[in-house]
Amino acid sequence: MTFYITALCGSLRQASINRTLLNAARHVASPHNATIHLFDGLGHLPIFNPDNEDTDDGNVAAFRAALHRADAVLIASPEYAHGVTGVIKNALDWVVASGEFMQKPVACLSRATIAQAALIETISTMDARIVTDACITIPLNGKNFGVDDVVQDTSSRDLLDRALGNLTAAIPTDDISKVI
Repeated sequence: MTFYITALCGSLRQASINRTLLNAARHVASPHNATIHLFDGLGHLPIFNPDNEDTDDGNVAAFRAALHRADAVLIASPEYAHGVTGVIKNALDWVVASGEFMQKPVACLSRATIAQAALIETISTMDARIVTDACITIPLNGKNFGVDDVVQDTSSRDLLDRALGNLTAAIPTDDISKVI
């Protein structure tokens, strides 16, 4: 039985350290019977407008479907001006009322504690199950910016491994239809 984890990156940059963290997490997911699927469509979501909440926009539908399919969600976001990025906030605004986060185990990865706290606060209002022991800050320095560097760095790998272990332990296994 393999758990399906949808990962969201709060940065659109391909070379983002947050994207690197999520890709590194993919490398350490298999011992936890999990696969991590990075949803790459956040940059294609229209700016949220409550008047258009029931849109038939294909990008919004794909985002909601990726979250609906997920057994858990893993989010990595940089800190911009002591808050989360506009891209992650916009994405979350699209699913506040539709309920994809309700009772879903969620973990947040970051290098910055202020943005992580803001992200956790926002997701908590969506009735998600924040897995506190899986929310980590990883202090990356200039030597470990690549996926291989993060995975080979014992401290970073151990933090990711522990976070994924705690996240997958929080996934309810009584709904067999959700487990692939």
